[in-house]
Amino acid sequence: MQRIPITPRNKWQQTVEQLGFGFHTTNVPYWDESAYYAFNMDEILFIEEATVQLWEMCLVAVQYVIDHRLYPLFHIPSSFVSYLEKSWNEEHPSIYGRFDFCYRDGQLKMLEFNADTPTSLYEAGIIQWFWLQDLDSSKDQFNSIHEKLIAHWASLRDYLYPGSLYFSCLKGTLEDLTNVEYLRDCAMQAGIPTRFLFIEDIGWDQQQQIFVDEQRQPVKNIFKLYPWEWLTADEFGENIPADKNAAFFIEPAWKMILSNKAILPILWQLFPDHPHLLPAFFTSAPLADHVKKPILSREGANIDIVVDNKLAYSTGGEYGEEGYIYQQLFPLPDFGGNYPLIGSWVIGQQPAGIGIREASTLVTDNLSRFVPHLIDQ
Repeated sequence: MQRIPITPRNKWQQTVEQLGFGFHTTNVPYWDESAYYAFNMDEILFIEEATVQLWEMCLVAVQYVIDHRLYPLFHIPSSFVSYLEKSWNEEHPSIYGRFDFCYRDGQLKMLEFNADTPTSLYEAGIIQWFWLQDLDSSKDQFNSIHEKLIAHWASLRDYLYPGSLYFSCLKGTLEDLTNVEYLRDCAMQAGIPTRFLFIEDIGWDQQQQIFVDEQRQPVKNIFKLYPWEWLTADEFGENIPADKNAAFFIEPAWKMILSNKAILPILWQLFPDHPHLLPAFFTSAPLADHVKKPILSREGANIDIVVDNKLAYSTGGEYGEEGYIYQQLFPLPDFGGNYPLIGSWVIGQQPAGIGIREASTLVTDNLSRFVPHLIDQ
């Protein structure tokens, strides 16, 4: 893997905006085409195979958590356990997930799995692909995200209830809205009737005990870019187990287990010394060099990096009351003060491509940049 500095395209802002990418720059740059990462095919195949292995291991881990009823470790409310188990036993389908990998010195390690509400899908599937066509259309990219999304949505048409599949996120979140509308567009290309409905506008018919839209029509199929741990804490979420229509939610409730960092010690317990896993525990005792992570934190919040049993770096935030895990420190590679994290996408249980987010510290946070990649034979 190499980092190659280049000159950005002329008027690239207008180019990406024409593709519907409206959050390329906020108070800091997010989309960054002043460089790209180059991989050879052996490296791509290595990442792809690791993604396959880890996905299969994660499914084993979900079954283990359910069999041993380890829900307290995951801070999952007891009132949702039956519903979660039902979603697993009935094989409610997942659309996607994103592994976060550290790749350096010939080793690839899973840092965590964004299994419920991963973002950066649109920039990985569409924006960096069109960037590559402008840069050098003879090159390739590890990127079949778009094709696999359409194919997997098509495979779910007969699974969903008759009627529309509602796509939903919070109001006032342009990044979430862009990702949701992209997923919705892929579903429409797969022949699924869809509607958009903000999370805040999904209603509850107390008399019928069902979810309804703004026209009081039943909502039976819901894709929501909204975390399960937030849903279970909301008044809205209290109605989910009571829903007479048993609406299908995508991502399904069993993803509560995989999107939680408590899965990391479970994976290490089940697959000790696996080359793509880092030692992880519910206490810090075995690890002098480690990263302390809240089990439900997002965007690099409340992370402590400890070296030689001394705090070396820390981030702020509002997480931690739910509990922590401790993972062996495996620092991101350093490319002149740029630290890349590889996001490897699983779509329809298949590896589908990568997107790279680059930070100026060892913690990838909400100030990280998205940097495109290509395969250089």
